[in-house]
Amino acid sequence: MITIQNADAALKDYYLDAVSAQLNDGISPFFSAIEKNADNVYGKDVKLAVVRGFSGNVMAGAEDGDLPDPYKNRYVNITAPLKNLYGTIEISDKALRASRDSSGAFVNLLNAEMEGLVSSAKQNFQRMLFGNGSGKLCTINDDRTTTVFEVDNVKEYFTGMQVDIYTVIGKLAANGIYIESVDKAAGTITLSSAVTDPSAGGSVYVHGSKDTELTGLGAIFDSTELYGYTKSANAYFAPYKVDAGKTLTESVLSDVLDYMEENFNSKINVILCSYKTRKMIAALIDANRRVVNTIDARTGYGAVTVNDVPVYADKYCPDDRILFLNSDDFSLHQLCDWEWLEDEDGKILKQIPGKAAYSATLVKYAELICRKPCGQAMLYNFR
Repeated sequence: MITIQNADAALKDYYLDAVSAQLNDGISPFFSAIEKNADNVYGKDVKLAVVRGFSGNVMAGAEDGDLPDPYKNRYVNITAPLKNLYGTIEISDKALRASRDSSGAFVNLLNAEMEGLVSSAKQNFQRMLFGNGSGKLCTINDDRTTTVFEVDNVKEYFTGMQVDIYTVIGKLAANGIYIESVDKAAGTITLSSAVTDPSAGGSVYVHGSKDTELTGLGAIFDSTELYGYTKSANAYFAPYKVDAGKTLTESVLSDVLDYMEENFNSKINVILCSYKTRKMIAALIDANRRVVNTIDARTGYGAVTVNDVPVYADKYCPDDRILFLNSDDFSLHQLCDWEWLEDEDGKILKQIPGKAAYSATLVKYAELICRKPCGQAMLYNFR
């Protein structure tokens, strides 16, 4: 007979490893290329020191001349709090009882829940990699009705997302409602419940995630501060940005690669852009009769290449930028890999208060760190 105890054991002994492997594989080419480790985690923070500029003191001198003076490495300290990532499944008591006499039905029940969790977690993790840590999806331009809002950024993947709505002054106007549909032509989203408070300047955030997400590529390239350092005063934390002057050629792309290696000793090994932009790049290369599609052995993804550097399309990368990255400078530091949240008795499935249902929660405490922000580049205004 299937019981809560059996279900707990199944989640812990059979599903955890499989789910953890799926959540760490196939998220995106960029995620596949970066390092994941438990290094430099101290308590609730990631703390590491990186060398800024040249280290050591090397010189050529006379045979009987003085040796070079000791030269201290110029370190800069990076400290960032670990972000709390959660994924929850829910099983109704009715469904559990209906399958308690059939192990096959029970397995199908758990499989369906876990597949939904894995799919949702992958999508959100991929989205966070391109975010700025705020969890913001878009800004409200105007309200058409109390449920239909014109926004500055409309994506198909918004449909079905649970969101919070904030006013222009940061007041919470709606909590945990859903985006029922999007209209890309009109630039609008339709919400599941009426919202009367926000107006132009309000914002849509992923539910419960305001200012608590990973420090993604959006923070590297768009924010004025990074890891507590002001970019204008600390050039090491400011990536290189290039205005293409509404021109995109293979030479423009190659120039960025050369500039980064020549001036920042940065060997760019990943180029990221939107699907629309990758088509533009592929057309440029194809016009020159180059090999367009290859397979990157590191990530297993097919890619267009520029000077042998793979160009990957990602649906979460904005259309208005091309990112040039050295993936060796990035790492995901984690306190633990995905694990089930257990109570004091070691139970995973817990009854939801006031409901005839049980829930189980996967947790991961991690943060994405770029050890050399100045070694990354962005090309914009190329259309």
